[in-house]
Amino acid sequence: MNAPPSLELHGLQLVTIVAETVLRDRITRRLQDLGATGFTVTESQGRGSRGLRTGDVPGQGVRIETLVTPEVAVRILGMVAERYFADYAVIAWVTEVQVVRGDKYVGPR
Repeated sequence: MNAPPSLELHGLQLVTIVAETVLRDRITRRLQDLGATGFTVTESQGRGSRGLRTGDVPGQGVRIETLVTPEVAVRILGMVAERYFADYAVIAWVTEVQVVRGDKYVGPR
């Protein structure tokens, strides 16, 4: 993809976590500690290997997304896997993305 000269794209990682609603605050509190500069949370509904997600409203969950460097993505996925995969309905993945104003999403190194 060729961007106009005034439009600089930055390669980052989009980390997406879909989890039970009860985990929203626990996960989002840890994101900045691990190097994320921000995040977006949206409600989600679905069914997976554990059936309907439990939480404040049956069947509802949250989708948490953050744009980060590859190093931060690995830290976030490791934390989610270690703390939540065994006992909660959680899935997480990384997508390589090109972001306008990507320098905004990279914290101090």
